[in-house]
Amino acid sequence: MTHTLFLPGATGNADFWKPVAQHAHLDGVFFAWPGLGDEPARPDVNGLDDLVAMVAHTITAPVNLVAQSMGGVVAIKLALAMPTLVNRLVLTATSGGVPMANLGGADWRSSYFAAFPRAARWIADPVGDLSNDIPSITQPTLLLWGDVDPISPVAVGTRLLSLLPKARLHVVPGADHDLARTHAEAVAIEVMRHLA
Repeated sequence: MTHTLFLPGATGNADFWKPVAQHAHLDGVFFAWPGLGDEPARPDVNGLDDLVAMVAHTITAPVNLVAQSMGGVVAIKLALAMPTLVNRLVLTATSGGVPMANLGGADWRSSYFAAFPRAARWIADPVGDLSNDIPSITQPTLLLWGDVDPISPVAVGTRLLSLLPKARLHVVPGADHDLARTHAEAVAIEVMRHLA
């Protein structure tokens, strides 16, 4: 059976995906992001690529990646770097490394730092545009979006859908950026179906 890795967003909290995992009866590894949210910092983690390296270090056999928001960028980078070791992807409310400015995404930085004043400042750094690389990701990908997400609107999911050769977009009505938390059961049903 393929192992599942759960990647949180910028809150960095390993518990983020646990309600979905419980509903879906999925076991796996729940990552926390050092220095983000309220998580303690680590001297060797100073940017997104360090998070990619941290997760990559644990992958020795094929895995499924279930990722939220910024964690989706980590997942995309892992799929590009380790194509034979990433089996399936679930990307939820993420930029995925596509430019957000013309897709209607709200700037989340000031509210994020108000909520997490001790969080590492590098989280606000711009993410490089991965639009030209994403079409080479051939793993089956589930895109999960909420239709009232101000940070990553459905237009972003639609853009990723157009770039990923084997993707399906599912939109959860009335859900916003934390749909995996607020609509855990509905998200779990889609995740189970995709990973089965």
